[in-house]
Amino acid sequence: MQKKQEKIDVGKNLEKVKHKIVVLSGKGGVGKSTISSNLALYLSRKGYKTGVLDSDIHGPSIPKIMGVEDEKGVMKNNLIQPIKTNEGLKIMSMGYLLPDKDSPVIWRGPMKMGAIRQLLGQVDWGELDYLIIDLPPGTGDEPLSIAQLLPDVDGVIIVTTPQDVALVSVRKSINFVRKLNLNVIGIVENMSGFTCPHCGKKVDIFKTGGGKKASEDFKIPYLGSIPLDPDIVEIGDSKEKMDIKNKSTEKSYIDFVENVERIVGGEK
Repeated sequence: MQKKQEKIDVGKNLEKVKHKIVVLSGKGGVGKSTISSNLALYLSRKGYKTGVLDSDIHGPSIPKIMGVEDEKGVMKNNLIQPIKTNEGLKIMSMGYLLPDKDSPVIWRGPMKMGAIRQLLGQVDWGELDYLIIDLPPGTGDEPLSIAQLLPDVDGVIIVTTPQDVALVSVRKSINFVRKLNLNVIGIVENMSGFTCPHCGKKVDIFKTGGGKKASEDFKIPYLGSIPLDPDIVEIGDSKEKMDIKNKSTEKSYIDFVENVERIVGGEK
């Protein structure tokens, strides 16, 4: 990665990107990157040109989830070329720029901000209808850098799970986003119930309804509930095409994406 960060013009590089959506969670382990990946995938399947930026410098997971973790970023015309999936998604991640998958990134704030500036401003994103920016959990360096560097953000999607410990963090995330003067597109509740594949009984392992209550308390849109599904785990751990077999789970994702599309107002 280059050293002269001041020459990178993020706004100019992203001028052909119509919509920029940030996906945030207050804590780890809520499935945020899975939500980001499926949001991008289903937007792509609806005919939108879509890209995904994995801005988690220390623990990039989008390449693994998308089944393209063995690729490497290459330079062309002084721009890093995003990795393209079989379905046409453009993906860029710090994971593509490391010597190998096990290499740690031991950086402080200024170096991380410089890396994010390059991922936004020196990747050949080209023309996109949607760029989905998947943030690491919490409200630290990376979210602050994105807020400072990214022009014309459509808004932020906040991912939570139903239990109380996650909702404490999501409330802080909402206030964090508002203090940065960014729009909250809405809340999506992940891991919301599990339907037994053998008997068909639904079990609320992490409770349910917490995300909807938070949306009502803060008067922001509720984007939907995504259930726990073993298919999601299998897809994330394999290199197969991301097809969800459970029709109920797939409908949950489709409804979620349509809610986002309606609020943001995507045009092909």
